[in-house]
Amino acid sequence: MTRRKPKLAVWKFASCDGCQLTLLDCEDELLAIADAVEIAYFLEASRATVRGPYDVSLVEGSITTPHDAERIRQIRKQSRFLVTIGACATAGGIQALRNFQDVAEFTRIVYAHPEYIETLATSTPIAEHVPVDFELRGCPISKHQLLEVITAFLQGRRPNIPTYSVCVECKRQGTVCVMVARGTPCLGPLTQAGCGALCPRYDRGCYACFGPKETPNPSSLMHWWQAKLQVSTRDAARALRTFNAYAPDFRKATLP
Repeated sequence: MTRRKPKLAVWKFASCDGCQLTLLDCEDELLAIADAVEIAYFLEASRATVRGPYDVSLVEGSITTPHDAERIRQIRKQSRFLVTIGACATAGGIQALRNFQDVAEFTRIVYAHPEYIETLATSTPIAEHVPVDFELRGCPISKHQLLEVITAFLQGRRPNIPTYSVCVECKRQGTVCVMVARGTPCLGPLTQAGCGALCPRYDRGCYACFGPKETPNPSSLMHWWQAKLQVSTRDAARALRTFNAYAPDFRKATLP
């Protein structure tokens, strides 16, 4: 008797598609995934689709419209496990900058007929709308971490994804701290590992692409920046308002 392959689905909401492309970038590993699972729904890769229910759903993108809000509820009902991938799905993405301003005003300025635009006032992560089984951070995500997540759910275990900071990656690689040695503002102490400390390796400060680490202290780092590096309050807040601006720990640190 042939054993049924688990069904894998990949869904897109408001996003740039970069995290879906990370799955396609797995190349050789993707062949192994395709052999272990049935890729039932993945419009970025194929027009062919298979109806649910699905064993694992990977969801990219944030919720920005009433239609999106209803669609994610339907996807949740069809999914045994639902995993959000990337900064848009886990923290609202760069588009969550709208959450700090008046979206209606933006719409009036940009569109000739704003009455045709149906949008929510905020861009929010998937977890604000449905239960999520695991969040994979990054902008974009790490393909190695993505493979670990898929493998873990297929094997019935929790993914082994680090929750410590980028600073740990720097120490392990022998990368000199750009903040201590060069006075370069860096968000590494607040940011979850996963990128391999890419920016500090090239003498750049971390931009927090992977979002807040476990139990970060943004206020403390911002005060240190201002006292030691002469970074203004405005620039410190702007540093946190990028890919993961609406992540709760970053959001609280930038509000008046």
